[in-house]
Amino acid sequence: MNLDLLKNRKKQRSFKRLIKSFKYAAEGFIYTLKNEQNLIVHICTAVIAIIFGLIFRISIVEWLFILIIIGLVFCSELINTSIEALVDLVSPEKHPLAKIAKDAAAGAVLCLCAVALIGGLIIFVPKIIGIFL
Repeated sequence: MNLDLLKNRKKQRSFKRLIKSFKYAAEGFIYTLKNEQNLIVHICTAVIAIIFGLIFRISIVEWLFILIIIGLVFCSELINTSIEALVDLVSPEKHPLAKIAKDAAAGAVLCLCAVALIGGLIIFVPKIIGIFL
């Protein structure tokens, strides 16, 4: 590995640089929010889960699951968006490998959403059934 490359990779630490990094992260989130309708679906689902959590007074452990899975779903959607953008940059024309990369990233989001749904059902279905018994 080239040591000069590693030296150039070192970045100065500063408060201004830290603030800029938060600004760039917010821009990435806002871009995804404006351009990926799935993130809107994830946000709406998260709001519903939080409302249900408040209504049913779920336990601390249940809250931890809900909050962690919400964060993971949001993060996976942001990573999926970045992979799609990168693939579009390096392969503007249709290519089978580009399709695989984009589909696999979307599949990862889908898998995580399935886990979130199952977890939400495990937490909330018994509470909903308890209302009617």
